[in-house]
Amino acid sequence: MARRRRKTRKSKGWGAAGTLLTVFLVMLFGAAAGASWLIFVPFGPASETFVELTPGSSSARMGEQLEAAGVVRSRYAFDLMRLLKRGTIRAGEYRFDHPAPLAEVYARLIRGDVYTRTVIIPEGESIFEIAVRLEQAGLGDRQNFVEAATREAGLVTDLDPGAKSLEGYLFPDTYRFARKASPAQILGTMVRRFRTMAGQIGLKGNVHRVVTLASLVERETGQGAERPLVASVFENRLTKKMPLMTDPAVIYGLELEGRWRGAIYKSDLKLDTPYNTYLHPGLPPGPVANPGLRSLRAAMAPATTNYLYFVAAGANPQGRSLFAATLDEHNRNVADYRHAVKKAGGR
Repeated sequence: MARRRRKTRKSKGWGAAGTLLTVFLVMLFGAAAGASWLIFVPFGPASETFVELTPGSSSARMGEQLEAAGVVRSRYAFDLMRLLKRGTIRAGEYRFDHPAPLAEVYARLIRGDVYTRTVIIPEGESIFEIAVRLEQAGLGDRQNFVEAATREAGLVTDLDPGAKSLEGYLFPDTYRFARKASPAQILGTMVRRFRTMAGQIGLKGNVHRVVTLASLVERETGQGAERPLVASVFENRLTKKMPLMTDPAVIYGLELEGRWRGAIYKSDLKLDTPYNTYLHPGLPPGPVANPGLRSLRAAMAPATTNYLYFVAAGANPQGRSLFAATLDEHNRNVADYRHAVKKAGGR
């Protein structure tokens, strides 16, 4: 008679363990699939959304902010990503405008890809003109900026003890500011840039005088090679105690009093402001614009000439300034300038 095989306890035990292993593997694959979905499947806002991560915030708090803003699906997935990727999250304001994988969002936070607005400040612009550019870039009200430039004059006390504002010390450059940057923060950044560049060219001594002279040079010509020549004209006139008779200074005085009408009139030249260099000899009380390096260098080392007059390049259709040592020569240059204007179709 055939014997029956008896099932051993060992085979029963393996069957239970196999079932448990299968369940475990299914759960493991399910968790992995869920984690992959959370991390790699794009999620986020379809329209512009800003999230500001403040310095000192915990990663848990950052995850809560991102989840609340709809940038990530889950704060817990964010914590998991932090455990996997590590790295230091940089504080600042971030802009999100399209769905993205959590890995991409996290990479931006590690890079410090904070949202900024770019503003280009050309050489020779005044505080009033800079204020307009900042307002157009969405960086605050222009009047608030102008007022702050006066309040923050103490930023340059060591350079210019008598400075009434930061005019002249806001270095022309390309800047990137946070959307919520205050006027004081913006001004501080620009002054620090001035200090860096001034140090590079060895600016020292009577900084107030150099910057004031450089601001006039900057406003009178955009031609690099002419800057030392223009500076020499001003220096020669100062030596002879002749009034500088420079329109940019007159215009600046009008701007300070809210009287600038977009063009200079004969009556403006008779208006007694401290910046009217037709009425008052010497340099104006302070800078009338913010000069760049070339004008600062020209003011530090003017050319050696006997020039006392010039017709500014900016007004000359020929694209160059006309310099003269005598009034007769200057009058001929003025006549040549007017002829060039007429030939170019002007008045």
